[in-house]
Amino acid sequence: MDMNAARHPPRASGNRGDFDIAVVGAGQAGLAIGYFLARQGRRFVILEAGESIGEAWRTRWNSLVLFTSRRYSGLPGLPFPGDPERYATRDEVLAYLKRYAAAFELPVRLATRVRRLSQVDGGFGLELDDGRGRADQVVVATGPFQVPRIPPFAGQLAPDVFRVHSTGYMEPSDVPAGTVVVVGGGNTGFQIAKELSATRPVYLAVGSPMTPLPQRFLGRDLFWWLTKTGLIKKTVESRIGQRLQQREDTLIGSSARQIRRLGVELKPRLTGASGRLVSFADGSTLEVDAVIWATGYRSDYSWIDAPVFDSDGRVEHRRGVTDVPGLYFLGMPWQYTRGSALIGWVKDDAEFIAEQIEASAKRRPPEREPPEHETLGVS
Repeated sequence: MDMNAARHPPRASGNRGDFDIAVVGAGQAGLAIGYFLARQGRRFVILEAGESIGEAWRTRWNSLVLFTSRRYSGLPGLPFPGDPERYATRDEVLAYLKRYAAAFELPVRLATRVRRLSQVDGGFGLELDDGRGRADQVVVATGPFQVPRIPPFAGQLAPDVFRVHSTGYMEPSDVPAGTVVVVGGGNTGFQIAKELSATRPVYLAVGSPMTPLPQRFLGRDLFWWLTKTGLIKKTVESRIGQRLQQREDTLIGSSARQIRRLGVELKPRLTGASGRLVSFADGSTLEVDAVIWATGYRSDYSWIDAPVFDSDGRVEHRRGVTDVPGLYFLGMPWQYTRGSALIGWVKDDAEFIAEQIEASAKRRPPEREPPEHETLGVS
């Protein structure tokens, strides 16, 4: 199936763009909910701002390897191919997501950014790059990787110091020779520091040390143990789930001892920059040639005009269901369990939301014919 042709979804009927549901985002969350909506026979569309399915994965570095084995990296209805005990690469994930969309003929429209989402009579209006549209219900499946988070003092670095967020880092050849500081002590920071350490001096600035966990234990994948013990499905409503949510995230398959053996020097939190010098929380400084910001992301829901956010801009919901009827979120970290934002477990929340959508649709009055200006994809 030609996925470019999927910009014109086969499930539309009546006016083009008159849909029961619009899903925003064609990553793992958007495709997972698409699977369940297709099984319900819904008229829906998956709107993707990027030029390809799984665009967020395409912006990750070339050598990225999942920390979940293939056994725990599949979406509903289609296991991840290959040895279930081995770990997939970024390119294999991209190929799998494209194959997944084709296998279930999911109606994906690429290069279709939703500029504005607002409530209209009995549903939602969507402003797109090429027109306006309407949907009865909307699932925001944009995931946790939205806007790169970079500290304000980054602008104080000298112009000749190479700097890039991890989304812009692809491989070591992108980075000029010389001393590099990788900022961020999560899985991304450790993986990039390891890769760069083979060819240049690397420092890794770690703010809050994370709990290191082995990728395999007693011959079994870490997520086998988390599944067998039930920890992966502990909810935010449980006491243990609340405790786990409050802790710093875990570091999987890496440790301070391991990275030191590769020649990487650990530093405390990066606190400032001036010219070619960066400073750390212990008062030390370092002259650098390059800085890689592995500092994570922040959410950007500025395009959503609906009363579903608290005073800090966080989504108010219960397992992705908001107080605005028909508006749902999917794929957020700890949306309901530790696995909510992981490729192998997003299906649980997706199935739950699909059930809520079906129940809501049954309560709706008979459909009306939408005005022409409200059809998706029509200028």
